[in-house]
Amino acid sequence: MMTRWFSRNVRDIGFLGSILRWVILLIFLIYFVIPMIWLLIAPSKATIQFSNLNPLAFGSFAQYIAAWKNVFSYQNGEVFLWFRNSFFYVLYSLLGSLAIGIPAGYALAILRFPGRSLMLWLTLITMLLPTSALVLPLFMELNLVHLVNTPWAVILPACFFPFGVYLTYIYYSSSLPSELVDAARVDGASEFDIFINIALPLAKPLLGLLAFISFNANWNNYFGPYVLLNDDKLFTLPVGIQTVLGSTSALQPGFNPNPGGIHFQYAEAAVAGLIMIVPVVIIFLLSQRYVISGAFTGSVKG
Repeated sequence: MMTRWFSRNVRDIGFLGSILRWVILLIFLIYFVIPMIWLLIAPSKATIQFSNLNPLAFGSFAQYIAAWKNVFSYQNGEVFLWFRNSFFYVLYSLLGSLAIGIPAGYALAILRFPGRSLMLWLTLITMLLPTSALVLPLFMELNLVHLVNTPWAVILPACFFPFGVYLTYIYYSSSLPSELVDAARVDGASEFDIFINIALPLAKPLLGLLAFISFNANWNNYFGPYVLLNDDKLFTLPVGIQTVLGSTSALQPGFNPNPGGIHFQYAEAAVAGLIMIVPVVIIFLLSQRYVISGAFTGSVKG
């Protein structure tokens, strides 16, 4: 309501309203774009240039190339291994979260069964709990079945995505008419047939939105893999890069120098940030149509 009031009143003041809209958009553009520009430029600078040059000044292409080479040469290309680990962990987690979250949310929205309200409340509570509060119970459970320090320690917890379940519940509650479900039941369709042939085709925008949210959350997940993995060959990209950047001291000339003479300085840290961000940007650009439509579809009762 507040947004509609603001938009209507801005339109009413004509030319000044148009200027105000552009000013607001420009402020948001500066806020979001300038950090990205800085991150793109930062690998081109030597360490001393970060304090001497303008933040948005470009250093040199030679330094830019050297920074990328240093990152990918670290420990004989271990960054590639971490990238591959992250990709497969995220892929399997994404498939698992969709395979579990969509049917679960549909069941909570459409079906009526004993314990439904309790399950919905438990989903909400789990969704609101901070990740740090869940890591210790997860560690104890996975340790009990000897899955700690295995890829499954990262994949299995990510498959249970309470936010995805609740979002699916909201989507189907508002977008799937109960009359349509009742008519299908009268025609003799089973609950499985209704879900596969009616509910699932209607959920294409939702699938795109959940896929992006799940990908983003799992790709950037640091705390869980950090606790559950101790073999550097199994690390995800965030854990591996943070391990490298975090093992520095005042006596070291750079971040975690290794016997091969490769030093992670500020330029290499910026490259690491780019490596983390670029896949998320690519996925968003490829799925933005589904993300936007999924965010707004179901906001009005169908």
